[in-house]
Amino acid sequence: MGRIVVSDNVSLDGVIQDPAGDEGFERGGWVGLIKDRPGVSKLALDDALEAEALLLGRRTYEWFAGRWPSRSGELADRLNSMPKYVVSSTLHEPDWNDSTVLEGDAANEVFTLRQELDGDLLVPASFQLVRTLMEHDLVDELRLKIYPVVLGDGKRLFGETRDKKPMRLVDTKTIDGDVAFLTYEFVRDA
Repeated sequence: MGRIVVSDNVSLDGVIQDPAGDEGFERGGWVGLIKDRPGVSKLALDDALEAEALLLGRRTYEWFAGRWPSRSGELADRLNSMPKYVVSSTLHEPDWNDSTVLEGDAANEVFTLRQELDGDLLVPASFQLVRTLMEHDLVDELRLKIYPVVLGDGKRLFGETRDKKPMRLVDTKTIDGDVAFLTYEFVRDA
């Protein structure tokens, strides 16, 4: 059975919206250029190399598909060649190679996919999908890169849930001098 691993950039106050600054959010661009952060760049490559596939929401899929096919380098090569699954009720014919659309109920589709795969399904960004997966207890691990900025506004990674979601901190690192990299595992009832 596969594992669902969420890997996200988050501001100190929990905002996930527009980290790169190209979505039009007035406070976007808060991560800076990833190429200027070698440690963060290496984390992105390590995540991609360790994953069996990407799992994306439609908006994140379109953002990635609009950028990565034309790029080169080790990360681009990995992202372009690995299987990609996009949860969407509106996207029917994805054009990024090796992409499959999961239609229907997101939780059921991902649960089934997770049963079929052996490795990690990496979920970058995709905060709406992440919220759905968390609500249905489908996330196994959170990898959060927490940037030292308070935005005060914007869409946050975590939304309301029906119940608490206990986690266990399993690793901490400081990346590029000021980014906290925290890894959490979800604690399941015994």
